[in-house]
Amino acid sequence: MITTALSMMLFAIFMMLGGIHFYWLFGGKWGLKQVIPTKSDQTSPPPIPKFATLIVALVLLLFGLLYLAKSELVSVQFPNWIVYYGYWVIPSIFILRAIGDFKYVGFFKKIKHTEFAKADSKWFVPLCLTVGIIGIGLQL
Repeated sequence: MITTALSMMLFAIFMMLGGIHFYWLFGGKWGLKQVIPTKSDQTSPPPIPKFATLIVALVLLLFGLLYLAKSELVSVQFPNWIVYYGYWVIPSIFILRAIGDFKYVGFFKKIKHTEFAKADSKWFVPLCLTVGIIGIGLQL
């Protein structure tokens, strides 16, 4: 029961994040200033290639499908190696993202006064840490 609820929570998070990336892919502007790391003296973020946005959107949707399959509410078949490694790799990615690169992103970022840095501390780091902890918790 708890596995199903947590898996569905991660499914919903990944579907929402993937949807936002598709919104940006098709020209949406909401939130763009807060999601791209910039240097402290840079006012506008550099453009992100559409292909990169598409890849991120598709990967997030794939992550969501993996957790939908884990919920066992639907039957989705993935190769065993994807299931075995995926449920460890996904939370690891998000925990590493929460820790950060020690410059622009994560708990230990040095540049802290940009729009991105403020949004990172308020929203992105807690979300990444939550996804990582829930994902690892589902594996234990």
